[in-house]
Amino acid sequence: MKILISPSGFKESLEPYLAADCIEAGILRVCPDAIIRKAPLVDGGEGFARALVESTGGVLRHLTVTGPTKLPVQSHYGIFYNGGRKTAVVEMAAAAGLGLVPRNSRNPCITTTYGVGELVAAALDEGAQQILVGCGDSGTSDGGAGMLQALGARLLDSHGNELEVAGGGHTLLELADIDLSGLHPRLREVEIEVPCNWKNVLCGPNGVARVYGPQKGASLEQVELLAAALDTYASVVGRELGYDVSRAAGSGASGGLGTALILLGAKLRPRYEAITEYFSFDGLFEGCQLVFTAEGAIDFQTPHGKIPAEIAMRAKKHGLPVIALVGTVGLNAGDNYRIGIDAFSSILQCPTTLETATREAERLLIDGAESAMRMVMVGRSLKGV
Repeated sequence: MKILISPSGFKESLEPYLAADCIEAGILRVCPDAIIRKAPLVDGGEGFARALVESTGGVLRHLTVTGPTKLPVQSHYGIFYNGGRKTAVVEMAAAAGLGLVPRNSRNPCITTTYGVGELVAAALDEGAQQILVGCGDSGTSDGGAGMLQALGARLLDSHGNELEVAGGGHTLLELADIDLSGLHPRLREVEIEVPCNWKNVLCGPNGVARVYGPQKGASLEQVELLAAALDTYASVVGRELGYDVSRAAGSGASGGLGTALILLGAKLRPRYEAITEYFSFDGLFEGCQLVFTAEGAIDFQTPHGKIPAEIAMRAKKHGLPVIALVGTVGLNAGDNYRIGIDAFSSILQCPTTLETATREAERLLIDGAESAMRMVMVGRSLKGV
């Protein structure tokens, strides 16, 4: 049997490359002669910079930046050449990811993207001509305000006083104006491209605070505070841009970082479209008979730009069955049957804590892949019955 394994990652436990290895190991327990093609997809979140550098022969630059809780963190960005241009790849999760926020102190009202701006500034200082900013796995909801401040913007209240630097999303309730005159001068010389979840928007009932705030630790009260703050932010940014950005495609990416990047003149792109271009996945499905994908959770959000859904929709154009292995099965997960996922299964084997599941994710995914593959083989044996 010829099998394609194309997973996303499991947040805070398994990067896509390791997830693909685990699924392969489980399948080979059942079908040792299977011909396997692995194409893990890094969706712009954790592992994006490293994966792109490895695929292009580039290098990683390591540096210390301001983390999401304002404490220093070890981070990195990548440098490679793209069509002769010196290109930097900045992974926002490496400076402001959820994995950098301690579980017992998660509050997206106060986390910041300031470190993302420090990464971008370092790439500019190195002479990058193009910057790719990967959005995903964020632990922030500050609309990218911290990033803007790190790059020289001044965020002002109605009295002309500057808002707290790296203060987090809650400070945007007081925002009245943005002064961009002090931005890093090289920003005018570079092209910024942003692979992101194209369907994430900044404001409204499906705005980033309401959809993703709870996942980042926000209470119901904090969700509404953030939603109001981002409404204010959208109004001020809209005046700068000359149009309403509140529901612009990708504006809500990474807690609203997409909006700040739009303000800097960045080009936002659907992440699957961009990523398949960066990683050259032409012919990905050719010659395959079965597709395995994976991600930490499957629910009603998955069809809206998540990697398993994107893989499934394209696999269906080739008539291929798709199995998704996930950590948790959430609300309205059945929606995914309509977009090409034929079967999905949780890898959890019994009630457990998130801490335990994260720690044992590698074993659980191997066992889950084995179990799913055994079911496939039972199905094959029933053919014609």
